[in-house]
Amino acid sequence: MVLEKPTTKRIHVTLSREQWLLIQRFKGVMGQTDSEIVRTIVLAWLAEKSLISTEIKNKRNDNNE
Repeated sequence: MVLEKPTTKRIHVTLSREQWLLIQRFKGVMGQTDSEIVRTIVLAWLAEKSLISTEIKNKRNDNNE
């Protein structure tokens, strides 16, 4: 029997009370669950820093070589 690799990764993040209260203000705006909100914030930050588009371009260049 071959076990498939998990398609998700769980991580442990420690936040101060103030950080957590700030994140909770986005409930219903950036997601419904704690994990949805944190995931959306992380992806928004990566996009803002152009890290997502840069990574995609690098992979395209690697595949074309």
